Amino acid sequence: MEFIDEKIEAYALAHSQAESDILKKLNRETHANVMMPRMLSGHLQGNLLNMISKMIQPKQILEIGTYTGYSGICLAQGLQENGKLHTIDINEELELLVRKFLEEAGLTNKINYYIGNALDIIPTIKETFDLVFIDADKKNYSAYYDLVFEKVRSGGYIIADNVLWSGKVLGAPEKMDADTKAIDSFNKKIHNDNRVEHMLLPIRDGLMIVRKK
Repeated sequence: MEFIDEKIEAYALAHSQAESDILKKLNRETHANVMMPRMLSGHLQGNLLNMISKMIQPKQILEIGTYTGYSGICLAQGLQENGKLHTIDINEELELLVRKFLEEAGLTNKINYYIGNALDIIPTIKETFDLVFIDADKKNYSAYYDLVFEKVRSGGYIIADNVLWSGKVLGAPEKMDADTKAIDSFNKKIHNDNRVEHMLLPIRDGLMIVRKK
């Protein structure tokens, strides 16, 4: 997942806004007690999500893939005063951990937390979104994109994580596994969508940043 030279990344982190106490605590607890802690957005990417959200100043955010809540806490920092972040995750085993940290972060009233299949839940959320963050099962990235597109306002943003998939997208198509094929197909879908402006940012495992025209 790491493409930037370690020393360069360390320098970047040393000269970026420090990780908040609550995010440090969540980072530690995730690595200590949760399977696959590499799924955590982490300090550098979390800073970027925080900054993008503050630039946009969204009223409504949709996050597909809560995990332990790190990225959601970062994204929520840019919400307007009465704004809401709607976050969806299929793993009910993480609910107590997520709710604990949302409460400690003072965000309980700003975040609607849904547990279940995002493909079923997204159509039930009757909001227009300023920002959508996709970081869930890779095989459904294209389906999530199609589901949320009409719910995103003109000028709104969709950000998808893991679009470089540890560099596997560079492999020969016939040798790609199912997840890699899904990510590669999603990247091509965005690149050929004339309804949007987009860029693939090679930070951490790759972020596809999409602006709806």
